[in-house]
Amino acid sequence: MSMKKSALSRRNFLRSSLAVAGAAGLSLSYGAAEESIQGFDETDSTLQAGAWKPVSDRKIRVGIIGYGVCRFGAGFGFQDHPNVEIVAVSDLLPDRCAALAKVCRCEKTYPSLEELVKDDSIEAVFIATDAPAHAWHSITAMRHGKHVACAVPAVFGSLEEADQLYEAVKATGMTYMMFETTAYRNDAYAMRTLYNAGAFGKMLYSEGEYYHFSQTPIDSFRGWRVGLPPQWYPTHSNGYHTCVTGGGFTEVSCMGMPSRLEHFQPENNRYQNPFATEIALFRTSEGGSARMAVSWDTPGLEGEVGRVRGEKGSMTGMTYEGLEDISAISLEKPPLPPGMEAGGHGGSHGYLCEEFITALLEERTPHVHIAEALNMTVSGIVAHQSALKDGELLKIPLYSF
Repeated sequence: MSMKKSALSRRNFLRSSLAVAGAAGLSLSYGAAEESIQGFDETDSTLQAGAWKPVSDRKIRVGIIGYGVCRFGAGFGFQDHPNVEIVAVSDLLPDRCAALAKVCRCEKTYPSLEELVKDDSIEAVFIATDAPAHAWHSITAMRHGKHVACAVPAVFGSLEEADQLYEAVKATGMTYMMFETTAYRNDAYAMRTLYNAGAFGKMLYSEGEYYHFSQTPIDSFRGWRVGLPPQWYPTHSNGYHTCVTGGGFTEVSCMGMPSRLEHFQPENNRYQNPFATEIALFRTSEGGSARMAVSWDTPGLEGEVGRVRGEKGSMTGMTYEGLEDISAISLEKPPLPPGMEAGGHGGSHGYLCEEFITALLEERTPHVHIAEALNMTVSGIVAHQSALKDGELLKIPLYSF
């Protein structure tokens, strides 16, 4: 795929802005919030020419857990991957469990994760349960000898659970991958490719924005989304640094904005959270800085978008400035297996599944491994603490792997 340098004229800036919005799956409507859940845009992926080549003829035996409001259990294409056999599925609600089994073309079901992970024929699980349960469900599965792919976030508001999850990965030796969709959005994938090739040099500054207006809360298991602190769900914005550079954050000052929405009044949510918008300024592990925004209270421009600035140039969406000749660097994602769709969240779903399965077959560490997952997630937890302290500068634990 070829890319052209953009001039900084007002017209080109506007065109670039609209292109970025389209690539990131942003809604440019300033009317009422849409009924559909944002982020499920099936943006065309920047595919390389040629056919997908399998690394093995072995099938990984997978269990799928969770089929809630977002239907994520079937949303990442495990049931269509030629190197996957869906052994069993599970959901606490029988009707959802039956629906998940049907779409996954699987006959065996279990009433809970706790029962499914006892099945010795299952090698790996995909956990698409409610966010507050992600850490414990992942730990439980790994303790039963299962490799884990998990929806975001890795942990939910708890630094203690972050340490427990980290220790579980080390103690069990199982593979863990968080399915952060930013990693395979077209723009972030291209940014990572250029960064790894040295095209940016040292990363000086990055920005990520996750805007998802909710006039009323999205339905959720036991109401966990009602009044959710924005920076407890930070990975779609933080991914524009961590998924690009592999680095994390060491300090944060975060400002929270009180909301006019009823469910963000502290007395109306379980978190006693007053903020629907939190803007965090981070110091990065590379010595640069980053601004990461999460907001549930801004109708209009919505979705996930980011930009990066390095010593040698910058990039916003699929438009770059100042970089030297990069014509020899392919910014296109590799082909997917036959029958696999790139899917939602900007064409990332199928690639996350492919990365997890290929990593297991090749016995290697996947992208968005445990350290990257926690560095993206824990920084948001500390950012919310900072917001509650009127922006006090706080230290962030940094994980390595």
